[in-house]
Amino acid sequence: MADAIDELRQALAFALEKYPHQVELAEVSTLLLDSARESGKRPAYIKLAVPDETVKGLRGRNASADQLLLVRVPREMAERAASPIILPNEIR
Repeated sequence: MADAIDELRQALAFALEKYPHQVELAEVSTLLLDSARESGKRPAYIKLAVPDETVKGLRGRNASADQLLLVRVPREMAERAASPIILPNEIR
């Protein structure tokens, strides 16, 4: 599983670096229809409204399809991205 996550991370980093305008981003809260916390009878869930093309590509196809990822960006990282201060470990 770790290898699959690393491959997804590498594909995402490559796409964002080389082809940023082809990557579609949407904040989950703007798509949210319903959500519930975990209970003893069921897992936590979120229900999202997405385009029909996205749904068609998720199930039933044997052919390869676009990858749809749910990525969490920690609040601290978003704050660091907006900060004018560059820390030593952020220099490339």
